[in-house]
Amino acid sequence: MLPGGLLVLGVFIITTLEIANDFQNALRRLMFAVGKSINRKRLWNFTEEEVSERVTLHICASTKKIFCRSYDIHDPKSSARPADWKYQNGLSSSWLSLECTVHINIHIPLSATSVSYSLEKNTKNGLTRWAKQIENGVYLINGQVKDEDCDLLEGQKKSSRGNTQATGHSFDVRVLTQLLLNSDHRSTATVQICSGSVNLKGAVKCRAYIHNSKPKVKEAVQAVKRDIMNTVADRCEILFEDLLLNEIPEKKDSEKEFHILPRRVFVPLPGSTVMLCDYKFDDESAEEIRDHFMEMLDHTIQIEDVEIAEEINTVCVSSSVNSQASLDNTDDEQPKQPIKTTILLKIQQNIGVIAAFTVAVLAAGISFHYFSD
Repeated sequence: MLPGGLLVLGVFIITTLEIANDFQNALRRLMFAVGKSINRKRLWNFTEEEVSERVTLHICASTKKIFCRSYDIHDPKSSARPADWKYQNGLSSSWLSLECTVHINIHIPLSATSVSYSLEKNTKNGLTRWAKQIENGVYLINGQVKDEDCDLLEGQKKSSRGNTQATGHSFDVRVLTQLLLNSDHRSTATVQICSGSVNLKGAVKCRAYIHNSKPKVKEAVQAVKRDIMNTVADRCEILFEDLLLNEIPEKKDSEKEFHILPRRVFVPLPGSTVMLCDYKFDDESAEEIRDHFMEMLDHTIQIEDVEIAEEINTVCVSSSVNSQASLDNTDDEQPKQPIKTTILLKIQQNIGVIAAFTVAVLAAGISFHYFSD
């Protein structure tokens, strides 16, 4: 539910003061379990500068008194330390948003030697390689490349009180990924026998938030990177869970399967400029999504507050050798049409044999040319 720039900082419980001590160990275990679950599916790592402390919050139901303790999430044996809990006015409204659309074309081979791996694990291994491209990409903020140590709001107009104002409180971000390695990097070809492959192709809508308190460019870029990786990984995980719950008998005559990944939807967080996200399948209605948000947030959500960031596009392009389906596609003959979203997953059989044969032929040709000279 959290877009880039927002993290789970801890867990809380509301009980009477008499039974508070009975829940301290349970809260501690729950906090570490939540952290472990989040880390398991994450494609990125925390930096050394980031705070590794997480908190447990106990609110007394009768006196409304708050007891806060912190733990080092990187140390499973960490002991509780008292922490202050303070309220700040206007904190929830002081957020800047960063938005971007990232076009992806990810090919993930399914190795025949790793048949014991689940489709989910194979896909995560492939996404980890793709995540390195996202980490090493070039990020344009409002069309400009800025030094990572510069202030994000540098160049913005100042109010009469001397405070910097971000125009519209939103930044447009474009991502440029490296296509070719530099000449000083060595590249080696890897041949492996595959039982199939997964292709993810299309465009995903990403959104991140950063607090308006002297934000740095590197902090903004980091938030966008993490949202890109999170949303792609989350969609794959949701789809695989849905396929397991609604298993369909395999078609004998079909070598390919096409699946539409869930689309991203946003709702505003009450009293804040921040929006939380969720995902919906094509057969889910806006009312169902609204009810899901209401259940999680314990707050009334109107249908018009639900923002579907991506729309399904039923256009599908395929060929006998390399079949593809597009997610978030645009028709080439209608470039002015808005980008529509469909994310598809293709499982294609026996592509490894063809790849191995192609590499062998190229190697033989290069060797012949070399010895001829």
